[in-house]
Amino acid sequence: MKFAILTFPGSNCDRDIYNAIKNELGQDAEYVRQSSRDPNALDPFDVIIIPGGSSYGDALRPGCIAATSNIINALYKANQDGKPILGICNGFQILTEAKLLPGVLLKNPSMKYICKTTQIKITTNNSAFTNQYKTGQIVNYPIAHAKGNYYCSQEILQELKDNNQILFTYEGNSNPNGSIANIAGITNKAGNILGMMPHPERAMNMLMGNTHGLGLFKSILHTLQYGRNNK
Repeated sequence: MKFAILTFPGSNCDRDIYNAIKNELGQDAEYVRQSSRDPNALDPFDVIIIPGGSSYGDALRPGCIAATSNIINALYKANQDGKPILGICNGFQILTEAKLLPGVLLKNPSMKYICKTTQIKITTNNSAFTNQYKTGQIVNYPIAHAKGNYYCSQEILQELKDNNQILFTYEGNSNPNGSIANIAGITNKAGNILGMMPHPERAMNMLMGNTHGLGLFKSILHTLQYGRNNK
């Protein structure tokens, strides 16, 4: 399988993703710059990943300018084609700004940058991104953000719950950023786009502390090979 890693001025987790895909997952990966005007630029790829960082220095608000980049047209096409799209941290922010996912990411109530390993609950394994986990499983993912406070209207929140779009929640009292309903990651209604604040790519090797992130990427591969509902 071939993974596209979208990069923007200010991306700083692209190498983490590249190493995770190449060295830990054993798959092909390639950087794709935000400047590409080709609407078919992502056609050769099976999976698209938007890494974390501070795209365009978080000017205006995180992900806002990146969501207007040339490559976004190709991202819209990849979504129409049903390809798995994963946005991590700033990638999640970009997906909401591009209206590919509902809601917004606000400042942490503490007004501080938070960087630590956090307990995350897998709310369902019936998805393209979690089929290699168990429903209710607790995993340890690092977080690193100042604006990870997910917020949406009560109407949208109910839709997310009704459609099983909430895949990850902060476990128990570990919610570090005040996100509504403890949300750590959501999908679109079609289930092919995931936005999440935690960094699974930083939990891929025991040298990093644990390998809990492998399940997410293996879930994507499993979905591509066997389909979403075949566990």
